[in-house]
Amino acid sequence: MDRSLPLFYTVYGGDMKRKLNIKHLLLLCIPICLIITLCLSMLHRNASPSSHSEPSTSSKQSNLSLERFLEIAIEPVGQTMYVWGGGWNEEDTGAGVEAVTIGVSDHCASFFEEQDASYDYQNTLYQIHDGLDCSGYVGWAIYNLMQTESGQEGYVMKSGEMAKVFADFGWGSYTPRNAVSDFKTGDIMSNEEHVYIVLGVCEDGSVLLVHASPPGVRICGTDLDQTGTSDAIVLAQQTMAEQYPKWFEKYPSCSVDVSYLHNYDQFRWNTDTLSDASKIQALDASDIIKSLYNE
Repeated sequence: MDRSLPLFYTVYGGDMKRKLNIKHLLLLCIPICLIITLCLSMLHRNASPSSHSEPSTSSKQSNLSLERFLEIAIEPVGQTMYVWGGGWNEEDTGAGVEAVTIGVSDHCASFFEEQDASYDYQNTLYQIHDGLDCSGYVGWAIYNLMQTESGQEGYVMKSGEMAKVFADFGWGSYTPRNAVSDFKTGDIMSNEEHVYIVLGVCEDGSVLLVHASPPGVRICGTDLDQTGTSDAIVLAQQTMAEQYPKWFEKYPSCSVDVSYLHNYDQFRWNTDTLSDASKIQALDASDIIKSLYNE
């Protein structure tokens, strides 16, 4: 730049003569650049490639079991609302405070108590400390399974990555959605839009699952033929009504559509990572519920 040039240019328009200061232009550009940066950061989670390595095992649990995983997975049920971004950090790049905390957040439970049947998650977008979204919930469950202390590196990532990344950690096997042939207790099913945990399979082939989906963390059953009923849906309704009556009174829906059985990649634990001494994978879904709730 020629430093002898003046700091302004003279611009003529009609009979008006205006001076446009370059410094003023730069000041106008700064907020615009900040807005563009913010928008790009919001797109980061879904648009940018990412890599993951298994978090430090300095405080890792020992004697891990499939039954313990299910016990942890149901802890937030009936007391944690679905919040878009819940479980993520402020930067939206990984696990936030709630997802690296041992136990269910007291604040999340209090937030649930404040809600009524009209709760709409679209009104709470990015209120990240008030609840969990689907990947925040599964990341929280994995953290509480694997770690013994709060504040360690977390396991929250894009839902579509979870099945493959957990397999890459050496925890189990990965099966792409077009090759999934069955479901077993503890399977983690993920795609680009959602992730859920399989609790068990019913006699009619429907799947009982737990997930964070509007309005919150709940047990649901898959439909089989778009009739809105199946053994798993009935079992889910019974479980939510009996174990979580306050939740069920507000939010009685316990069904998900048949796409949950077809459009998800699968992660399945190996026995070196999670033992199954109680043979819980051999049980029907109804017997698994009895075991989990000591019925």
